[in-house]
Amino acid sequence: MRTFDYVRPDDVEGAVAAVAGDPEARFLAGGSNLVDHLKLGVARPGALVDVTGLGLDAVEPHDGGLRIGANVRNSDLAAHPVVRQRYPAVARALLAGASGQIRHQATTAGNLLQRTRCVYFQDVTTPCNKREPGSGCSALEGYGRYNAVLGASDACVAVHPSDLAVALAAVDAVVVVRGPGGERRLPVTELHRLPGDRPQHDTVLEHGDLVVAVELPDSPLTRLSTYYKARDRASYAFALVSVAAAVDLDGDTVRDVRVAWGGVAHRPWRATTLEDRLRGQRLTEDTVGAAADAELAAAVTGTDNAYKPAMVRGATIHALTGLARRAGAATTGEVDR
Repeated sequence: MRTFDYVRPDDVEGAVAAVAGDPEARFLAGGSNLVDHLKLGVARPGALVDVTGLGLDAVEPHDGGLRIGANVRNSDLAAHPVVRQRYPAVARALLAGASGQIRHQATTAGNLLQRTRCVYFQDVTTPCNKREPGSGCSALEGYGRYNAVLGASDACVAVHPSDLAVALAAVDAVVVVRGPGGERRLPVTELHRLPGDRPQHDTVLEHGDLVVAVELPDSPLTRLSTYYKARDRASYAFALVSVAAAVDLDGDTVRDVRVAWGGVAHRPWRATTLEDRLRGQRLTEDTVGAAADAELAAAVTGTDNAYKPAMVRGATIHALTGLARRAGAATTGEVDR
Protein backbone atom coordinates (compact mmCIF):
# COMPACT_ATOMS: atom_id res chain seq x y z
CA MET A 1 0.00 0.00 0.00
CA ARG A 2 1.41 3.35 -1.05
CA THR A 3 0.42 6.13 1.33
CA PHE A 4 -0.81 9.55 0.23
CA ASP A 5 -2.12 12.72 1.81
CA TYR A 6 -5.80 13.63 1.68
CA VAL A 7 -6.85 17.27 1.45
CA ARG A 8 -10.40 18.66 1.50
CA PRO A 9 -10.29 22.39 0.67
CA ASP A 10 -13.15 24.79 1.36
CA ASP A 11 -13.18 26.62 -1.97
CA VAL A 12 -12.06 26.42 -5.60
CA GLU A 13 -9.08 28.70 -5.04
CA GLY A 14 -7.81 26.48 -2.25
CA ALA A 15 -8.21 23.35 -4.36
CA VAL A 16 -6.33 24.86 -7.28
CA ALA A 17 -3.53 26.09 -5.00
CA ALA A 18 -3.22 22.69 -3.31
CA VAL A 19 -2.69 20.85 -6.59
CA ALA A 20 -0.68 23.54 -8.34
CA GLY A 21 1.74 23.64 -5.43
CA ASP A 22 2.39 19.88 -5.38
CA PRO A 23 3.51 18.09 -8.56
CA GLU A 24 2.32 14.77 -7.12
CA ALA A 25 -1.18 15.96 -6.17
CA ARG A 26 -4.35 15.01 -8.04
CA PHE A 27 -7.94 16.21 -7.89
CA LEU A 28 -10.48 13.66 -6.63
CA ALA A 29 -14.21 13.86 -7.38
CA GLY A 30 -16.33 10.75 -8.05
CA GLY A 31 -13.22 8.61 -8.24
CA SER A 32 -14.73 6.02 -10.58
CA ASN A 33 -11.64 6.16 -12.82
CA LEU A 34 -8.90 7.35 -10.47
CA VAL A 35 -9.61 4.78 -7.74
CA ASP A 36 -9.31 1.99 -10.32
CA HIS A 37 -5.93 3.37 -11.33
CA LEU A 38 -4.81 3.53 -7.71
CA LYS A 39 -5.65 -0.15 -7.34
CA LEU A 40 -3.88 -1.09 -10.58
CA GLY A 41 -0.79 0.96 -9.81
CA VAL A 42 -1.33 3.15 -12.87
CA ALA A 43 -1.69 6.27 -10.70
CA ARG A 44 0.58 6.94 -7.72
CA PRO A 45 -0.36 10.38 -6.39
CA GLY A 46 1.34 11.84 -3.35
CA ALA A 47 -1.84 13.70 -2.39
CA LEU A 48 -5.53 13.62 -3.29
CA VAL A 49 -7.40 16.91 -3.21
CA ASP A 50 -11.12 16.26 -2.74
CA VAL A 51 -13.22 18.73 -4.76
CA THR A 52 -16.66 17.30 -3.96
CA GLY A 53 -17.42 19.92 -1.32
CA LEU A 54 -16.89 23.01 -3.47
CA GLY A 55 -20.50 23.58 -4.51
CA LEU A 56 -19.95 22.70 -8.17
CA ASP A 57 -23.09 20.60 -8.38
CA ALA A 58 -25.78 22.82 -9.91
CA VAL A 59 -27.40 22.90 -13.35
CA GLU A 60 -28.40 26.50 -14.04
CA PRO A 61 -29.62 28.68 -16.94
CA HIS A 62 -26.77 30.54 -18.64
CA ASP A 63 -26.99 32.90 -21.64
CA GLY A 64 -30.04 31.06 -22.94
CA GLY A 65 -28.36 27.69 -22.49
CA LEU A 66 -27.18 25.76 -19.44
CA ARG A 67 -24.21 25.87 -17.09
CA ILE A 68 -23.44 22.45 -15.61
CA GLY A 69 -21.31 22.26 -12.49
CA ALA A 70 -18.29 20.00 -12.69
CA ASN A 71 -19.57 17.78 -9.86
CA VAL A 72 -23.06 17.16 -11.27
CA ARG A 73 -23.49 13.40 -11.28
CA ASN A 74 -23.99 11.68 -14.61
CA SER A 75 -27.33 10.18 -13.57
CA ASP A 76 -28.67 13.55 -12.40
CA LEU A 77 -27.61 15.28 -15.61
CA ALA A 78 -29.14 12.55 -17.81
CA ALA A 79 -32.46 12.93 -15.97
CA HIS A 80 -32.54 16.74 -16.01
CA PRO A 81 -35.71 17.80 -17.88
CA VAL A 82 -34.03 20.63 -19.82
CA VAL A 83 -31.19 18.37 -20.92
CA ARG A 84 -33.63 15.69 -22.04
CA GLN A 85 -35.73 18.20 -23.99
CA ARG A 86 -33.12 20.52 -25.51
CA TYR A 87 -29.96 18.40 -25.56
CA PRO A 88 -31.12 14.81 -26.20
CA ALA A 89 -27.71 13.77 -27.54
CA VAL A 90 -26.19 14.60 -24.16
CA ALA A 91 -28.83 12.70 -22.20
CA ARG A 92 -28.55 9.66 -24.47
CA ALA A 93 -24.75 9.64 -24.28
CA LEU A 94 -24.86 9.68 -20.49
CA LEU A 95 -27.36 6.83 -20.35
CA ALA A 96 -25.20 4.82 -22.75
CA GLY A 97 -22.21 5.09 -20.42
CA ALA A 98 -21.18 2.65 -17.69
CA SER A 99 -23.78 1.19 -15.31
CA GLY A 100 -26.44 2.85 -13.20
CA GLN A 101 -24.29 2.55 -10.08
CA ILE A 102 -21.31 4.22 -11.74
CA ARG A 103 -23.48 6.97 -13.24
CA HIS A 104 -24.69 7.78 -9.71
CA GLN A 105 -21.06 8.27 -8.64
CA ALA A 106 -19.31 9.71 -11.71
CA THR A 107 -19.18 13.47 -12.26
CA THR A 108 -19.44 15.65 -15.35
CA ALA A 109 -15.81 16.80 -15.27
CA GLY A 110 -14.52 13.39 -14.27
CA ASN A 111 -16.29 11.81 -17.24
CA LEU A 112 -14.53 14.20 -19.63
CA LEU A 113 -11.15 13.63 -18.02
CA GLN A 114 -11.23 9.85 -17.69
CA ARG A 115 -8.23 8.10 -19.19
CA THR A 116 -8.08 5.49 -21.92
CA ARG A 117 -9.17 1.91 -21.27
CA CYS A 118 -6.39 0.54 -23.50
CA VAL A 119 -5.47 -2.82 -21.95
CA TYR A 120 -1.76 -2.00 -22.12
CA PHE A 121 -2.18 1.35 -20.37
CA GLN A 122 -3.91 -0.44 -17.51
CA ASP A 123 -1.33 -3.25 -17.32
CA VAL A 124 1.75 -1.90 -15.54
CA THR A 125 3.81 -4.93 -16.62
CA THR A 126 3.74 -3.80 -20.27
CA PRO A 127 5.39 -0.87 -22.09
CA CYS A 128 3.09 2.13 -22.60
CA ASN A 129 4.16 5.59 -23.69
CA LYS A 130 1.05 7.10 -22.12
CA ARG A 131 1.91 5.64 -18.72
CA GLU A 132 5.73 5.72 -19.03
CA PRO A 133 6.87 8.11 -21.77
CA GLY A 134 9.55 6.58 -23.98
CA SER A 135 8.83 2.97 -23.02
CA GLY A 136 7.02 2.10 -26.26
CA CYS A 137 3.47 1.28 -27.36
CA SER A 138 2.52 -2.36 -26.85
CA ALA A 139 -0.74 -1.92 -28.76
CA LEU A 140 1.08 -1.30 -32.06
CA GLU A 141 1.98 -4.97 -32.38
CA GLY A 142 -0.42 -6.40 -29.80
CA TYR A 143 -4.16 -6.66 -29.34
CA GLY A 144 -5.58 -3.91 -31.51
CA ARG A 145 -9.33 -4.32 -31.75
CA TYR A 146 -10.00 -1.01 -29.98
CA ASN A 147 -7.12 0.95 -31.55
CA ALA A 148 -7.61 4.38 -33.10
CA VAL A 149 -8.03 4.71 -36.87
CA LEU A 150 -7.81 8.52 -37.05
CA GLY A 151 -5.15 10.86 -35.68
CA ALA A 152 -2.98 8.15 -34.11
CA SER A 153 0.81 8.19 -34.01
CA ASP A 154 3.68 5.74 -33.65
CA ALA A 155 3.72 6.67 -29.96
CA CYS A 156 0.08 5.83 -29.16
CA VAL A 157 -2.99 4.29 -30.80
CA ALA A 158 -5.32 4.47 -27.78
CA VAL A 159 -8.84 5.90 -27.98
CA HIS A 160 -10.69 8.22 -25.63
CA PRO A 161 -13.42 6.37 -23.69
CA SER A 162 -15.95 9.08 -22.80
CA ASP A 163 -19.46 9.00 -24.28
CA LEU A 164 -20.35 12.39 -22.81
CA ALA A 165 -17.32 14.10 -24.37
CA VAL A 166 -18.43 12.96 -27.83
CA ALA A 167 -21.92 14.36 -27.34
CA LEU A 168 -20.59 17.65 -25.99
CA ALA A 169 -18.35 17.99 -29.06
CA ALA A 170 -21.47 17.81 -31.24
CA VAL A 171 -23.36 20.53 -29.33
CA ASP A 172 -20.54 23.10 -29.23
CA ALA A 173 -20.10 22.90 -25.46
CA VAL A 174 -17.57 25.10 -23.67
CA VAL A 175 -15.43 23.98 -20.73
CA VAL A 176 -14.81 26.46 -17.90
CA VAL A 177 -11.41 26.01 -16.26
CA ARG A 178 -9.99 27.62 -13.13
CA GLY A 179 -6.21 27.57 -12.85
CA PRO A 180 -3.44 29.38 -10.98
CA GLY A 181 -3.73 32.21 -13.51
CA GLY A 182 -7.48 32.61 -13.18
CA GLU A 183 -10.52 31.43 -15.13
CA ARG A 184 -10.66 30.69 -18.85
CA ARG A 185 -13.06 29.07 -21.30
CA LEU A 186 -12.27 26.75 -24.17
CA PRO A 187 -14.42 24.80 -26.63
CA VAL A 188 -14.70 21.17 -25.61
CA THR A 189 -13.30 20.29 -29.05
CA GLU A 190 -10.03 21.91 -27.96
CA LEU A 191 -9.82 20.21 -24.56
CA HIS A 192 -8.43 16.84 -25.65
CA ARG A 193 -5.23 16.25 -27.64
CA LEU A 194 -4.13 13.89 -30.36
CA PRO A 195 -1.19 11.81 -29.10
CA GLY A 196 1.65 13.02 -31.35
CA ASP A 197 4.91 12.33 -29.53
CA ARG A 198 3.44 13.27 -26.11
CA PRO A 199 0.65 10.74 -25.52
CA GLN A 200 1.01 11.08 -21.74
CA HIS A 201 -0.90 14.36 -22.05
CA ASP A 202 -4.58 13.60 -22.65
CA THR A 203 -5.69 17.24 -22.61
CA VAL A 204 -4.36 20.79 -22.93
CA LEU A 205 -4.88 21.37 -19.20
CA GLU A 206 -1.88 22.26 -17.06
CA HIS A 207 -1.15 20.84 -13.62
CA GLY A 208 -3.43 22.64 -11.18
CA ASP A 209 -6.14 23.43 -13.73
CA LEU A 210 -9.58 22.48 -12.41
CA VAL A 211 -12.63 22.10 -14.63
CA VAL A 212 -15.40 23.93 -12.75
CA ALA A 213 -18.27 23.83 -15.27
CA VAL A 214 -19.45 22.93 -18.75
CA GLU A 215 -21.64 25.38 -20.66
CA LEU A 216 -24.16 24.29 -23.28
CA PRO A 217 -25.20 26.96 -25.78
CA ASP A 218 -28.72 27.78 -26.87
CA SER A 219 -28.87 26.52 -30.45
CA PRO A 220 -31.49 25.18 -32.88
CA LEU A 221 -29.04 22.37 -33.61
CA THR A 222 -29.16 20.80 -30.18
CA ARG A 223 -32.87 20.06 -30.08
CA LEU A 224 -32.67 17.70 -33.05
CA SER A 225 -29.76 15.60 -31.86
CA THR A 226 -28.95 12.03 -30.93
CA TYR A 227 -26.22 9.68 -29.76
CA TYR A 228 -25.69 6.20 -31.13
CA LYS A 229 -23.22 3.72 -29.67
CA ALA A 230 -22.07 0.40 -31.15
CA ARG A 231 -20.63 -1.94 -28.52
CA ASP A 232 -20.09 -5.58 -27.72
CA ARG A 233 -23.02 -5.86 -25.32
CA ALA A 234 -26.16 -3.87 -24.60
CA SER A 235 -24.85 -2.12 -21.47
CA TYR A 236 -21.77 -1.45 -19.38
CA ALA A 237 -19.41 -1.56 -22.37
CA PHE A 238 -17.19 1.04 -23.99
CA ALA A 239 -17.86 2.07 -27.57
CA LEU A 240 -16.42 0.20 -30.48
CA VAL A 241 -17.55 3.33 -32.31
CA SER A 242 -20.11 5.98 -31.46
CA VAL A 243 -21.77 8.93 -33.18
CA ALA A 244 -23.19 12.15 -31.76
CA ALA A 245 -25.15 14.13 -34.33
CA ALA A 246 -27.09 17.39 -34.28
CA VAL A 247 -28.78 19.00 -37.26
CA ASP A 248 -30.72 22.14 -38.21
CA LEU A 249 -32.96 21.51 -41.20
CA ASP A 250 -34.62 23.89 -43.65
CA GLY A 251 -37.39 21.63 -44.82
CA ASP A 252 -35.47 18.53 -45.86
CA THR A 253 -32.21 20.39 -46.52
CA VAL A 254 -29.34 20.66 -44.05
CA ARG A 255 -28.90 24.24 -42.89
CA ASP A 256 -26.25 23.29 -40.35
CA VAL A 257 -24.92 20.07 -38.83
CA ARG A 258 -22.55 18.78 -36.16
CA VAL A 259 -21.14 15.26 -36.03
CA ALA A 260 -18.63 13.83 -33.56
CA TRP A 261 -17.26 10.28 -33.43
CA GLY A 262 -16.12 8.21 -30.48
CA GLY A 263 -13.98 5.10 -30.39
CA VAL A 264 -11.91 6.15 -33.41
CA ALA A 265 -9.28 8.54 -32.02
CA HIS A 266 -7.34 9.71 -28.99
CA ARG A 267 -9.94 12.45 -28.57
CA PRO A 268 -13.60 12.84 -29.57
CA TRP A 269 -13.33 13.25 -33.34
CA ARG A 270 -15.29 16.21 -34.69
CA ALA A 271 -16.08 15.26 -38.30
CA THR A 272 -15.72 18.71 -39.88
CA THR A 273 -15.09 17.43 -43.42
CA LEU A 274 -18.31 15.42 -43.21
CA GLU A 275 -20.17 18.46 -41.91
CA ASP A 276 -18.93 20.63 -44.76
CA ARG A 277 -20.05 18.04 -47.31
CA LEU A 278 -23.55 17.80 -45.84
CA ARG A 279 -24.49 21.48 -45.60
CA GLY A 280 -26.99 22.25 -48.32
CA GLN A 281 -27.70 18.53 -48.90
CA ARG A 282 -30.57 16.22 -48.02
CA LEU A 283 -29.87 13.59 -45.38
CA THR A 284 -30.03 10.39 -47.41
CA GLU A 285 -27.97 7.21 -47.09
CA ASP A 286 -26.03 8.23 -50.20
CA THR A 287 -25.20 11.79 -49.13
CA VAL A 288 -24.27 10.83 -45.57
CA GLY A 289 -22.25 7.84 -46.74
CA ALA A 290 -20.28 9.94 -49.24
CA ALA A 291 -19.60 12.59 -46.60
CA ALA A 292 -18.45 9.95 -44.13
CA ASP A 293 -16.14 8.46 -46.78
CA ALA A 294 -14.53 11.88 -47.24
CA GLU A 295 -13.96 12.16 -43.47
CA LEU A 296 -12.53 8.63 -43.33
CA ALA A 297 -10.12 9.10 -46.23
CA ALA A 298 -7.25 9.52 -43.75
CA ALA A 299 -8.14 6.46 -41.68
CA VAL A 300 -5.34 3.97 -41.01
CA THR A 301 -6.30 0.47 -39.87
CA GLY A 302 -4.68 -2.81 -38.94
CA THR A 303 -5.97 -6.35 -39.03
CA ASP A 304 -7.79 -6.13 -35.70
CA ASN A 305 -9.54 -2.77 -36.18
CA ALA A 306 -10.23 -2.85 -39.93
CA TYR A 307 -13.95 -3.03 -39.12
CA LYS A 308 -14.08 0.46 -37.62
CA PRO A 309 -14.39 2.71 -40.70
CA ALA A 310 -17.33 0.73 -42.07
CA MET A 311 -18.94 0.59 -38.63
CA VAL A 312 -18.68 4.31 -37.94
CA ARG A 313 -19.88 5.04 -41.48
CA GLY A 314 -22.96 2.90 -40.95
CA ALA A 315 -23.58 4.35 -37.49
CA THR A 316 -23.42 7.88 -38.91
CA ILE A 317 -25.93 7.04 -41.64
CA HIS A 318 -28.20 5.50 -39.00
CA ALA A 319 -27.97 8.53 -36.70
CA LEU A 320 -28.44 11.28 -39.29
CA THR A 321 -31.16 9.66 -41.39
CA GLY A 322 -32.96 8.86 -38.13
CA LEU A 323 -32.90 12.55 -37.24
CA ALA A 324 -34.27 13.40 -40.68
CA ARG A 325 -37.13 10.96 -40.18
CA ARG A 326 -37.80 12.39 -36.72
CA ALA A 327 -37.96 15.91 -38.14
CA GLY A 328 -40.32 14.77 -40.88
CA ALA A 329 -42.59 13.03 -38.40
CA ALA A 330 -42.70 16.16 -36.24
CA THR A 331 -43.63 18.27 -39.27
CA THR A 332 -46.46 15.98 -40.35
CA GLY A 333 -47.69 15.36 -36.81
CA GLU A 334 -46.83 11.65 -36.90
CA VAL A 335 -45.58 9.96 -33.77
CA ASP A 336 -41.88 9.03 -33.91
CA ARG A 337 -41.72 5.54 -32.54
